[in-house]
Amino acid sequence: KFLIFAFFGGVHLLSLCSGKAIYKNGICKRTFEEIKEEIASYGDVAKAIINLAVYGKAQNRSYERLALLVDTVGPRLSGSKNLEKAIQIMYQNLQQDGLENVHLEPVRIPHWERGEESAVMLEPRIHKIAILGLGSSIGTPPEGITAEVLVVTSFDELQRRASEARGKIVVYNQPYINYSRTVQYRTQGAVEAAKVGALASLIRSVASFSIYSPHTGIQEYQDGVPKIPTACITVEDAEMMSRMASHGIKIVIQLKMGAKTYPDTDSFNTVAEITGSKYPEQVVLVSGHLDSWDVGQGAMDDGGGAFISWEALSLIKDLGLRPKRTLRLVLWTAEEQGGVGAFQYYQLHKVNISNYSLVMESDAGTFLPTGLQFTGSEKARAIMEEVMSLLKPLNITQVLSHGEGTDINFWIQAGVPGASLLDDLYKYFFFHHSHGDTMTVMDPKQMNVAAAVWAVVSYVVADMEEMLPRS
Repeated sequence: KFLIFAFFGGVHLLSLCSGKAIYKNGICKRTFEEIKEEIASYGDVAKAIINLAVYGKAQNRSYERLALLVDTVGPRLSGSKNLEKAIQIMYQNLQQDGLENVHLEPVRIPHWERGEESAVMLEPRIHKIAILGLGSSIGTPPEGITAEVLVVTSFDELQRRASEARGKIVVYNQPYINYSRTVQYRTQGAVEAAKVGALASLIRSVASFSIYSPHTGIQEYQDGVPKIPTACITVEDAEMMSRMASHGIKIVIQLKMGAKTYPDTDSFNTVAEITGSKYPEQVVLVSGHLDSWDVGQGAMDDGGGAFISWEALSLIKDLGLRPKRTLRLVLWTAEEQGGVGAFQYYQLHKVNISNYSLVMESDAGTFLPTGLQFTGSEKARAIMEEVMSLLKPLNITQVLSHGEGTDINFWIQAGVPGASLLDDLYKYFFFHHSHGDTMTVMDPKQMNVAAAVWAVVSYVVADMEEMLPRS
């Protein structure tokens, strides 16, 4: 796969290097060879950023800053006091760091609380089941729901056995294929179970590995379909009940959930900048989300991404660099509820969409980076490949596809080039949305490297004479 990608990548580079000019808005721009030379001239700056972040005085800084926040504030669920406390702390931190135009932009966000919750298997034996209610789920009656279980491994099996589902608790034991394919059971499982008359649904956690750990996340109800309580259970319990059911053993569960949804509440996206020296109205946006789920510490998802984005601006400021374009840091709020804060930011700022050169989001861990995921025109991709070549000292030069992220998709869909940090995801879904998402997962040396990549890319794109070309 990667060999094929590299071959075609070479083809489009050759076509651009043949002396043809890059065009934007019908105006002839420089040849690609000239742009390559410009990017190559940033070699010393890139090395200075890398040295400061990885080997110099700034090493481990993003890790230490993150630990201080998540150890003292904890998880930061949309609508919670913890999230608002974290926003105020970050507002003060960014000011104290000497960044410019530090401000909070008001948004309205969802407010859901899980309350007390429990599940107990009553038959064929007494067994306490670890659960985590899913975001926006309704609660059960105070006495709970006690019902027989129907175990299925797919939506197709649920449809085939629809006549058995009425009045039962549907347990999904879907195999983990990958996150994007398997997560549909978490988001849609309650709706599909309700359609066939189930009283509640319990979903096998969307995790590639488990040490008896339930993983939460958002789920979506559907208009016209009854709302039923829904929660995730561990991989181990889902597989156990599946084995029992295969032997025809009757399973009965009592489920209690105190989940409640409150009216939307006030919150903020947190913004800071290094103002551009030549084209201050033009923007390279660097971002991560400050909110998290209400379990663990939200260190990995997405404390790391938020803090390497802050670190990118800190590194550039510490080196006395000021790019031609404005570098804008945005710490999003309510990403976990579907990019709620980011959508309101887009609505407010899209009038200036022509001035956004690149939108960047880190929200897939800050383990050892392997490259950059990018979405944009072929000409922009060729430029990004040259920018990433500046990271040869770290041996991180890949530019792959699919730069989308929940908080930047609005811009990408409107034609703005977008980039996401690509790193080693082997362990990411071990801890994702679980009690295990703590600082223990994080590695300061890997965060240093991630911050260096983020800073080099954002600075060079912000300082180049021209914005990235669009389709």
